[in-house]
Amino acid sequence: MKLRYNPNFPSIDDLRTRARQRIPRFAFEYLDGGCNEDVNLHKNTSELREVELKPDYLSKHSGSDLKTELFGHVYDAPFGIAPIGLQGLMWPNAPEILAKAAKEHNIPFVLSTVTTASIERISELTEGKFWFQLYHPADNALRDDILDRAEAAGCKVLVVLCDVPSFGYRPRDIRNGLAMPPKITLRNFLQIMGKPNWAIQTLLHGQPSFANMEKYMPKDLNMKQLGAYMNQTFAGRMNEEKIAPIRDRWKGKIVLKGVASEEDTARAIRLGLDGIIVSNHGGRQLDAGQSSIQSFVPIVQKYAGQIKIMLDSGIRSGPDVARALASGAEFTFLGRSFMYGVAALGKAGGDHTISILKTQLKQVMEQICCERVEDFPKYLLK
Repeated sequence: MKLRYNPNFPSIDDLRTRARQRIPRFAFEYLDGGCNEDVNLHKNTSELREVELKPDYLSKHSGSDLKTELFGHVYDAPFGIAPIGLQGLMWPNAPEILAKAAKEHNIPFVLSTVTTASIERISELTEGKFWFQLYHPADNALRDDILDRAEAAGCKVLVVLCDVPSFGYRPRDIRNGLAMPPKITLRNFLQIMGKPNWAIQTLLHGQPSFANMEKYMPKDLNMKQLGAYMNQTFAGRMNEEKIAPIRDRWKGKIVLKGVASEEDTARAIRLGLDGIIVSNHGGRQLDAGQSSIQSFVPIVQKYAGQIKIMLDSGIRSGPDVARALASGAEFTFLGRSFMYGVAALGKAGGDHTISILKTQLKQVMEQICCERVEDFPKYLLK
């Protein structure tokens, strides 16, 4: 399809700046921030950008192709839209906007259990061409019902999240009342009044809610009760004993997201999973951990070819995607970049952001003389 993007916002940084201007501070800080002092948030991108590529200018070049095969499907680019919770808080209908754009561009869209659009709604918009990320509930019956819904909706790839044994400590969210339990503060109210377009759009579309969980929640919960319910529902640490019955039950592909060590990679292989996404939750969970690229390198060196190894966290641009692929990633995922796009441009944000990333990535490929995505590691400057 023809790439379309607004020349007034030609970079992800431009979209981030515009998003900050358009949405309330509490919503922007929820999207933009990490945990504690944001150390790992910044390391993710800065250390990825230390990866360098070597061009091959005088070789014959017949053109570059972004198409990438993954789990039996050929995607039009080697990147997908990562799951993000509470997307409708940043901009109304954000998951719907991104899901439709992903389908049009033939890239994966991953729906979070705790976002603001339901499995059924996203299935309708994508004709079942979506991935689903499972926050593992404490109750197995609830888990099984969610899995049944995802299967009935046509989802082919299940992403099991393993890196949230506890909610991240995020000072800005705490100050803004977005911790559990959430609360409305005078500061938030004043911020909303200062962003009338966001306020009007939110009013028209309705208050964002945990759409996937509504059928299970008691009616008329106040904010404190909602916080207690979510804490109780998703309390608990993932382990092999919890993943094994999911593997036995789920008929499609299963990916483990949040892997950050060789040991957990070995466990994923032992469990018979189809892929892993090396990720540190965008720097939102463990500030004292490694950046995603630092965790990734020894994993891919040891386990490449034994399981699909993908990378998430810290990737913001087309050149960042190229750096990840050159480092050995078989596929990549971005979260914040797409949400900056939607918060900045509304309905046009998904298409705009995907178009930027495709254009940037293809320019890198043509510059270094890389014809196929799988050839990127040949151009890694070691």
